[in-house]
Amino acid sequence: MAQRASDGSGRSADAAGATGRRRLGRRSLLAIFAATAAATIPIAGAVASAGAPAAPAIAAKQVGRLRRWAMVIDLRRCDGCQSIGKPPQCTRACIEGHYAPEPMEWIEVYEAPLAGAGTQFVPTPCMQCQNPPCVNVCPVAATFSTPEGTVLIDQQRCIGCRICMEACPYDRRFFNWGTPSLPPEALFLEYSAEHQSPAYRGTVMKCDFCPDMARAGRLPYCAQACPNDAIYYGDLEEDLATNGVEVVKLSRFLSENAAYRLKEDLGTEPRVHYVPGHGQLVGRKPTRTGRKPTQWPWQRRIEGATTWKR
Repeated sequence: MAQRASDGSGRSADAAGATGRRRLGRRSLLAIFAATAAATIPIAGAVASAGAPAAPAIAAKQVGRLRRWAMVIDLRRCDGCQSIGKPPQCTRACIEGHYAPEPMEWIEVYEAPLAGAGTQFVPTPCMQCQNPPCVNVCPVAATFSTPEGTVLIDQQRCIGCRICMEACPYDRRFFNWGTPSLPPEALFLEYSAEHQSPAYRGTVMKCDFCPDMARAGRLPYCAQACPNDAIYYGDLEEDLATNGVEVVKLSRFLSENAAYRLKEDLGTEPRVHYVPGHGQLVGRKPTRTGRKPTQWPWQRRIEGATTWKR
């Protein structure tokens, strides 16, 4: 079953359910993420590094229960979109939804070797660390943590020093080396650090975890577009997560499926969890390797747009 998901700005991402199961609607997601708060808690401005200028107060206007957004990627369901013969749809939807410039893949699907033989596909967004090295080193507080736990970048403050890129142990930050390769319509967007569009030359960008969409009762673009429902998004405060088809108790889902986090030994405390697997729940054999290359769909690009190699 195919479903169109829009963020209200005229853009959309296809969400094809390979299993044919009914997806949860916006009203259901709102009930999960927004209807359980009994009291309101004013959210303070974002915390800056000691000695650095105050970080942008992205969350200062929010009133309501404090959320703690998290993601679980079930690798048992991820086959790199081999089964549909297309490039990874989570990456495609993220690119289209955020107008991510080429060659940026904010959620990149790596093909990693397995012990013995074969491979697995590992979608890799920003880990949204709760002890983020990038925040600790930014000299102007352009990258900062919100009370909800998301790590954002204010491109209007970023000076392009790229120290945060060096500090990130997951290689999940990207630099605009030239005029970003964007479609003309991207220039009409009102900029927000929670969405990062339009992109600016000489600044750093990354996955923003789509907190604005979650508060509105919508799943992130990547989760909506996954044809195998492999990406769960939820709230640690409510201990719930959903992939758009089912709702799970987050703590139980993690423990019962032996979930892990990447590079946990570094003490970064990432909010992205993985259930081990190689696509076996959707019929993938680990010896079937390779995936389609990522594509940027813009038919027209702004004047002076350039592309570069990462």
